[in-house]
Amino acid sequence: MTSVSDSFFFLAPWVIFLPAIGLLINLLVGKKLGSRGAGVVASLATGSAFVVALLLALSLTRHPEGVVYRLAEWINIGALKVDWAMKIDTLSTVMMLVVSGVGTLIHIYAIGYMYQDVRHNGDVARYPRFFVYFNLFIVAMMTLITADNYLMLFVGWEGVGLCSFLLIGFWYEKGAKGTGNAKAAKKAFIVNRIGDFGLLIALFLIFWNFGTFEFEGVFKAANALPAAAVGGVILLITLFMLLGVTGKSAQLPLYVWLPDAMAGPTPVSALIHAATMVTAGVYLVARSQPLFVLAPAAQNVTMWVGALTALFAATIAIGQYDIKKVLAYSTISQLGFMVAAVGMGAITAGMFHLITHAFFKALLFLAAGSVILGMESGAGGHHSAGEGHHETSVDPQDMRNMGGMQQRMPVTFWVYLIGALALSGIAPLAGFFSKDEILASASHQSTQVFVLLVIAAFFTAFYMGRQLLMIFGGKARTESASRAEESPLIITIPLMILAALSVLGGLINFPGLHWLESWLEHTLELGEPEAFSIATAGLSLAVALTGLFIAWLVYGRRTLGSPDRPDPLQSMGWLYRALENKWWVDEIYRFVFVRPYRYISREVLSVWADQEIIDGLVNDMGRATSALSRGWSVLQNGFVRSYALFIVFGVVAMLTYLLFR
Repeated sequence: MTSVSDSFFFLAPWVIFLPAIGLLINLLVGKKLGSRGAGVVASLATGSAFVVALLLALSLTRHPEGVVYRLAEWINIGALKVDWAMKIDTLSTVMMLVVSGVGTLIHIYAIGYMYQDVRHNGDVARYPRFFVYFNLFIVAMMTLITADNYLMLFVGWEGVGLCSFLLIGFWYEKGAKGTGNAKAAKKAFIVNRIGDFGLLIALFLIFWNFGTFEFEGVFKAANALPAAAVGGVILLITLFMLLGVTGKSAQLPLYVWLPDAMAGPTPVSALIHAATMVTAGVYLVARSQPLFVLAPAAQNVTMWVGALTALFAATIAIGQYDIKKVLAYSTISQLGFMVAAVGMGAITAGMFHLITHAFFKALLFLAAGSVILGMESGAGGHHSAGEGHHETSVDPQDMRNMGGMQQRMPVTFWVYLIGALALSGIAPLAGFFSKDEILASASHQSTQVFVLLVIAAFFTAFYMGRQLLMIFGGKARTESASRAEESPLIITIPLMILAALSVLGGLINFPGLHWLESWLEHTLELGEPEAFSIATAGLSLAVALTGLFIAWLVYGRRTLGSPDRPDPLQSMGWLYRALENKWWVDEIYRFVFVRPYRYISREVLSVWADQEIIDGLVNDMGRATSALSRGWSVLQNGFVRSYALFIVFGVVAMLTYLLFR
């Protein structure tokens, strides 16, 4: 165990243990803690982990080289030796602060949200279970980001995948046809297993070639490889890692699970999209920077995957009406910006956007939940968990049913406006500075990628302007919207804090100060800081303002008027239908992969291979055994004289054998 006497590094395990204690308390006595007790315990546990993360960051200001805190020996078999060790450095503490800080605000919000949700769904007993899963999510993510080796990272990687399955399907019996939420959870789990297969292959290649899973050992061995081997081994490892990234961080072609994750309660959407699971892939590339630097081809592929995802998902967001689905596709798009950044080697820009995105995307999802609560309060009820299934006649998540909610929900409106402008990249909000750094790096790396990201930024501003105007602009289009009520303080206070962070978050790496850059350079090889480009910043701001202005021209001056009035963009014809139907990617996947898989599993494997061959072989063996038994059964007739005769024959046979031998 490595330690420094004048530091708080000895507290490192508590960033994992405190949320674990919270979930154990709720698991054992959560039902006895009162109506909101489980939520309070879970929030205190996560908040305490945030305090520990702050103390670790403070220690790193005095000892920026960091430490490795070894908790226990885990695996020691032959050449394989893996400890449960925590890597406390400037990169991991950034992630710890984001996960625990934003996660705590989401936990506090969930105290009030889930109090109503479990009562509406008629199962109050699930309230503590929700917070058990929530704390488990924090435990898994903390395990991932503090790992000192790839195998321990993979434990956390799988842990967040399990938690996403549990939380997306929290109301597993709800949703379309009573199975919608369960199918959404299953989809997330299966699609992520495809990505996890890629990461597993990368880990096998790492141990096969380097004999260790520890980060420093792997990086040192990789740098010692002969030039001829680097292009093959490292390229394979990094490309298989990228496959894992496309699953966990929802990039092309494995992004399809993330929009369906909206089936979970709104706090789940915020935790997955802002603070935990989807950032794991970006962190993996940042942590593995020494490997990606050795494989420029993998860096190039990563950059293009991110850029194409950013643009593709942004186009789909334009055609969605569900308030949470717009934000879901926005998350996929913004993750594309981050992946493109870390792919092109702009690690600071990618991490900067990861942090600011956690602020304003958590804000937007939680504010969307506040809007949904307001719609349901206007309808005299509470929303039904899970997309596509609502107890009331008016879908409280459909933006066509909203309008005019600025007057009814002023606090929610202002925080939503801040989040939307930050996401759009309007100065001086946080998203402007982080997105500008990515665009500036892209302008130096690849003109084509720069153009793709600029177009994606334009679409981002447009669909956020569209969403703002459809929700809050004009007049109420339904009675639910006209009677909406502002959410209670336990909902709005976390929103206000996140709004403040969305305003001030740009200071983290403000041009000229480069605090984040200076912080991360103790862990990563970053080179010279990216200079602030007036031209790029001006172009980025102009693109964002243009997108918002066009949204106002389309939606601000032409109020929908009623829920069934066509969207003005429907005049685009087949193109808008393509956007509305998400370019039919799910249908294509269903035709190309799902249907053949089901046919093979049911008709080929089940009927032919299982029933005809395997079952047939076993049945034939049974019939042969039965026939043989019937043949020998004539010898077991129960008559003593027959048995005596057999004994005589046996004695004669043995004597004959001995005589002639």
